[in-house]
Amino acid sequence: MTTSNNGTSGFAQRTIIALVQDRPGVLARISGLFRRRGFNIASLAVGRSENPGLSRMTFVVEGPPHVVQHVAAQLDRLVEVVEVQDITEQNIVWRELALIKVNAPSESRSEILELAGVFRVNVIDIGAKSLTMEITGGRNKINSLIELLRQFGIREVIRTGRVATLRGALIEGQEEGAHALAENVQHFYTPTAGDSGSV
Repeated sequence: MTTSNNGTSGFAQRTIIALVQDRPGVLARISGLFRRRGFNIASLAVGRSENPGLSRMTFVVEGPPHVVQHVAAQLDRLVEVVEVQDITEQNIVWRELALIKVNAPSESRSEILELAGVFRVNVIDIGAKSLTMEITGGRNKINSLIELLRQFGIREVIRTGRVATLRGALIEGQEEGAHALAENVQHFYTPTAGDSGSV
């Protein structure tokens, strides 16, 4: 994917992964850099990585195409950024997560549980008058469930940003995230803002 239009005319999206030092103020510095360069953070997920003292951030950044394509190079100049990679045009697997708390009185609970089964979501809490669901996937899947649950009365929605990683190589010696796979294998994946995030 070269650039992904997010619905805002003249804007493009890039998906960036950064390994950063786990220090106070790092996120503020990165946000300040984006603000000065005119980038908008459409999505952000951050957590500790497999390396002690380092956190991994996944950004979905949007802005004018000729500007936003340089976001990785801009991030790489920050002292706290150990490694940064623009994975927009590579073969990736990604997910978003949402917790949805919905009104669930006895008369509508079975219907809500049927929806949970259709969307293959986990019911992680059951109260006297409510249910809380956990759903992972792409933006369209999550949005669709939210819209269907509105008729019952949504109490709360908590969503993460996108998390992503390069797909593993299927051929020995091939780089991870490559699109060219084994002969006769049709597995070209170009994620967009509404994809499921899976094959």
